Amino acid sequence: MTQTVGTLVILGASGDLSSRLLLPAVGQLLSNHPERRFRLIGAGAEEWSDAKWRSTLRASFKTVKASGPAVDELLNGSRYLSVDVTKPDDLQRIFDLCEGAPALYFALPPAITAKACEALAKLTLPEGLTLALEKPFGTDRRSAVALNKRLATLVPEERIHRVDHFLGNSTVLNLIGLRFANSILEPVWNGDHVQSVDIVYDETLGLEGRARYYDNAGALMDMIQSHLLQVLAVVAMEPPSALDATDLRDAKATVLRATRIWRDDPLVASRRARYTAGTVEGRKVPAYTNEPGVDPSRNTETLAELTVEIDNWRWAGVPFTLRSGKALGSRRREILVTFKPARHIPRGLRGHNEPTMLRIMLAPDAMSLELNINGPGDPHEIERVALSAEFGPGLLLAYGEVLEGILDGDPSLSVRGDTAVEMWRIVTPVISAWKKDDVPLQTYRAGSSGPASWKHIG
Repeated sequence: MTQTVGTLVILGASGDLSSRLLLPAVGQLLSNHPERRFRLIGAGAEEWSDAKWRSTLRASFKTVKASGPAVDELLNGSRYLSVDVTKPDDLQRIFDLCEGAPALYFALPPAITAKACEALAKLTLPEGLTLALEKPFGTDRRSAVALNKRLATLVPEERIHRVDHFLGNSTVLNLIGLRFANSILEPVWNGDHVQSVDIVYDETLGLEGRARYYDNAGALMDMIQSHLLQVLAVVAMEPPSALDATDLRDAKATVLRATRIWRDDPLVASRRARYTAGTVEGRKVPAYTNEPGVDPSRNTETLAELTVEIDNWRWAGVPFTLRSGKALGSRRREILVTFKPARHIPRGLRGHNEPTMLRIMLAPDAMSLELNINGPGDPHEIERVALSAEFGPGLLLAYGEVLEGILDGDPSLSVRGDTAVEMWRIVTPVISAWKKDDVPLQTYRAGSSGPASWKHIG
């Protein structure tokens, strides 16, 4: 893939996302690929000097031990501009500093990103401009459609990167390789053999100072509507003929169009809760409603669970449950594929009779296949064992893989406009039911596994 971007511009460069994730990814990318050359411009509302900006760069690069001539060259040539990204004249100042085709990375809140796109529409845009946007893509289906329409007036779809760092290149390839490179798995990867699929992303972290964003989003929008539905698409999609952007994104889009909430009933298909005060890994965590910046009247959930079904020949009747929450007792990031129980076990065998389970862990990527086998003592006694393996971690951080795709003009890992709308379409009935309080908001103690009444997954 030919590198197409000459200047990477980070809008919101003085924010946490930039210093904690984007800038370390830039440093690591240049360390691993010293042949790359591009200019870096930071732009933000804060009045920073170039010297302060470069100091921030060095500190971020230090976290990944980035070094080498490409890193030094980028540092020496990098600039920072204090701008209002919603003003066309300020955006033009940025473009005037760019060399070659620029890429704008919107490390900004969604509302500011939308206003910046409106400002871009008033300019004559540089040739080859690329736009990269962080989720959420809109705040509902209607706003996602409107944002897509605005973006389409600025640049072609193939130069719009709707970023989902959750599925970095190595994770996508690990899932695809496991599914399609093993003849023992693909023939049973369907509703004839699979009983259920669970995609779980439980965090021990609490709010961590993110009330401004999180209290307006909650677990459903923050994780399930965006990240976990993308994971579902890769797990459930039909085999793509190739791993290029068109085939891979077509396969994901087809699955998402066939996805709807379980039994079309949000009361049956969804659950929500938020944490009360407790202790997580030895640290005291206040109740969510007492976290700084939280408005308790919003009834924001910190734990959400949604079950969906996929209306196609492969997955008809199989429940896919997506769950994510904060301030839970243990960190759990996995895809759990539970196969149907054995049809018949001969008389004389006793002990475990649990279904075969395939666990695919995320970040770091690993797998475990849980089987029933004869024990080492009494051969009539069935015991449970797990066959485990680790996947290759990849050379880059997730955001490094995202930036590599942007710089190379490869949108394979970005979310296409139509699928961004589909993800909102899937969760809209649940959002409506929750707003009407048709689904009760339950509570769980911080540090627990969730509400006591909830069935444990896996």
